[in-house]
Amino acid sequence: MNNILEAITGTDKLSDQVIAADFLNSAKAGIKGYAAALAEASTPEVRNTLKMQLNDAISTHEQISNFMISKGWYHAKDINEQLKLDIQNAQKVMNLPE
Repeated sequence: MNNILEAITGTDKLSDQVIAADFLNSAKAGIKGYAAALAEASTPEVRNTLKMQLNDAISTHEQISNFMISKGWYHAKDINEQLKLDIQNAQKVMNLPE
């Protein structure tokens, strides 16, 4: 595990960037889950609860996104820059020793 982590992050410790990216992906998954559950909810009480949870998840996603954008770790409005960053990260992983 440390070899993979070191190749991706340049250290054997998790960087803030890696942690934030994982948190962002988790927030996205949560939003999708709440939206799916909301579509299937059968009572107003359950729908209201899920709406509140969905709104909280969206707010969390926004906060994480803004943090990552401010650090230059996420380029939500510039797909070319985001693709460059994604390709760099993928190349690091592809160059791992077997």
